[in-house]
Amino acid sequence: MMPDTEPGLRARKRTATRAAIQKAAVSLALEHGYESVTVEMICEASLVSQRTFFNYFGSKEGVILGGALPAPSAADLQRFVEHPGPNILADLLNLVASVITANEPNLEVFELRRRVIHASPELIKRQKNRIGELEGQFRQYVLDRFTAQGRDAGSPPNREDEAAMVVALAAGAMHFVMAKWVGGNFSTTLDELAEQAGGLIAHITTDSRLAAPPVPRAQIRKQAHD
Repeated sequence: MMPDTEPGLRARKRTATRAAIQKAAVSLALEHGYESVTVEMICEASLVSQRTFFNYFGSKEGVILGGALPAPSAADLQRFVEHPGPNILADLLNLVASVITANEPNLEVFELRRRVIHASPELIKRQKNRIGELEGQFRQYVLDRFTAQGRDAGSPPNREDEAAMVVALAAGAMHFVMAKWVGGNFSTTLDELAEQAGGLIAHITTDSRLAAPPVPRAQIRKQAHD
């Protein structure tokens, strides 16, 4: 019995220690400002040694920003790539939401971290760089789906541009989803909000009242002149 329970106990202790360090770090950063917080302060507040801190996090920036989002699980990625449905944008939203949910279960730390990042231009820049790297990964997932669908790389529209557009639209939609998530005090799950956003996108893009062809600019200028 003991050999089976010990690994689980160690894992829970590691999770608790990691959470304690993160909460102490972001709380101190909110109170004193990111630039003023030191690793020594974080260790003292979380009651861990510097050696323990560096075993969990490589730097002060690392504990404040949190670990990089992992790749989707093999099963989730396979479902996305092989899905035959036409709504790739909604499918991508659901994939991103599942990765975030799996990586950030502590909502209190998530909210504190978000506030710290928004208060620091330096952290905003670092976070944008990380997001740019993630977008590159997700563009490849979209391209993999195109390949699985038998899309010819040479046929229009350009697959690279289309994949970039899908990811850009998903990023904007995810910004909307995250704002709703935080604004609703996390009362609705991120997965549910992502699904709702996908349905909203589908409604907007298929509503005939919103799908009228655009009026040429020359005609608009003429009407304004008249």
